Amino acid sequence: MPRDTDRRDPRARLLAAFATVRTETERRAAPLSDEEQVIQSMADASPIKWHRAHTTWFFEQFILAGHAPGYRPFDDRFSFLFNSYYVAAGPRHERPKRGLITRPSVAEVGDYRAFVDAAMTGLIADADDTLLETLQPLIEIGLNHEQQHQELMLTDILHALSHNPLLPAYDATWRMPGKRRVSGMSEVTEMPEGIQRIGHGGTGFAYDNEGPAHRVLLPQTRIGSGLVTNADWMAFMEAGGYQDPMLWLSEGWAAVEAGGWDAPLYWRLKDGVWHSFGLGGLSIVEPEAPVCHVSYYEADAFARFAGRSLPTEQAFEVAAGQQLMDDAFGIVWQWTRSAYGAYPGYRAEPGALGEYNGKFMVNQMVLRGSSLATPDGHTRPTYRNFFHPHQRWQFSGVRLADETA
Repeated sequence: MPRDTDRRDPRARLLAAFATVRTETERRAAPLSDEEQVIQSMADASPIKWHRAHTTWFFEQFILAGHAPGYRPFDDRFSFLFNSYYVAAGPRHERPKRGLITRPSVAEVGDYRAFVDAAMTGLIADADDTLLETLQPLIEIGLNHEQQHQELMLTDILHALSHNPLLPAYDATWRMPGKRRVSGMSEVTEMPEGIQRIGHGGTGFAYDNEGPAHRVLLPQTRIGSGLVTNADWMAFMEAGGYQDPMLWLSEGWAAVEAGGWDAPLYWRLKDGVWHSFGLGGLSIVEPEAPVCHVSYYEADAFARFAGRSLPTEQAFEVAAGQQLMDDAFGIVWQWTRSAYGAYPGYRAEPGALGEYNGKFMVNQMVLRGSSLATPDGHTRPTYRNFFHPHQRWQFSGVRLADETA
């Protein structure tokens, strides 16, 4: 935690925050070999080396290039290699082919990070008050951007390691955090009908898609106090949930058939016992633990099987803000039945950074909360995560709800 003096001195606070976030990225990469940092197991995922370089490019592109006098890039070619989707920032390497970038090496990417870290540290330390005021919001979005990639580093390497027949653990000591939980099928919290204010409208960092704050009318809602567990999911499987097309949206059923889905991602039947592959390796599925690595389609089908629904993102935010739920944060992201779109009055930020969220507001569903892979300090009730409904390599789970018309 920052010292009291850090809170009064914006330079000290920014320097401490920058060092903390950049160090955490390296800590997450440390258990991996060079070979494991280069692999890319699917188009949706990226190599660990690429994540480390891309988050470094972000600071170079959006802060150092425009605000550090006389700054020269570490390598002019890196902008093409490590840009992601910022069209306004220039051309970029194809996303599905990031695993083919064998050079620069892992060590050279480390040198790149050290070079940019030194330049950023010097820029912050030497900035006058006017420049510091300009830099602060840019650095905050850069740090939050890197924290998002820290989570992706764990989801992406887990997917890659799951394809290795040896099933190597990312960290053999890793365990699912938290205590054993009550099933999300039983206890519920009543939320009365009424007008509620949602969205970020206060102090502190938030992405542009979290605002503007606005009022919504919520129907009377019963929201699950806990998360749906593996035991709940096994009951769904044993009842033929993956074989009953009446439970599924049409595109969901197509995904089941095309992918041969019969269990959550990373589950496998071994000697008649269900096991799951996680960051700690392969282990027997724990019935009391929350189900994880399920798609929106699966979450929706399970809710229909249970005679319930998924919560809206508005109901989730209100319940989270009022602390009405267990395990809202830090275990699994939770699918909502809300499509990812703009709030009333939303306007994307100008320039390349305006591409961060707004241009993805179509054909995706909102998840709320946070997961076991989310870095400390990167959670809040207004946070809107979003993925396509078929995707399930994220640490995504389920919370049920009911609404009264």
